[in-house]
Amino acid sequence: MFDGHKREPYLESDPPGPLSSYGRSKLEGERATAAANPRHFIVRSAWLFGAGGSNFVDTMLRLGPEVRVVDDQVGCPTFTVHLAEAMAELIKSESFGVHHMAASGTCSWFEFARAILERAGVDADLSAASTEDFPRPARRPANSVLASERGAPELPAWQDGLEAYLGVRA
Repeated sequence: MFDGHKREPYLESDPPGPLSSYGRSKLEGERATAAANPRHFIVRSAWLFGAGGSNFVDTMLRLGPEVRVVDDQVGCPTFTVHLAEAMAELIKSESFGVHHMAASGTCSWFEFARAILERAGVDADLSAASTEDFPRPARRPANSVLASERGAPELPAWQDGLEAYLGVRA
């Protein structure tokens, strides 16, 4: 949704600057939603993990003894259960519009991977890499950190989300 050049967290009032067709399609969806109903909720989140689908936590636990992860992209890993609970609270508030809702705290993908492996008791040779070391078809923003200026419900720290997920994952 954002180009990732800002050095501070992105707020709801920051102008979007999608880097890829995926980001542009998300922005078009937001605009269509807002145009269709003035009493809308648009919730932006990031780096989601939880039950019911593929996610970064499960990928890290599945990889072999040597793992390389990018250390130059930062964000807010967000446990989907915590997000769902906060969204239910937001709906009750009837504070319509765009809201940023992501876990408290920030880390790089590398720092997140290290925490995953440590908390799961997995012994792996983890090393840091740059985004350039992992060319992707779509560019990724260096900064995906979201914060709310609109008083959205605060989510627990990403570390708490990771602990909760590791406690319930099958």
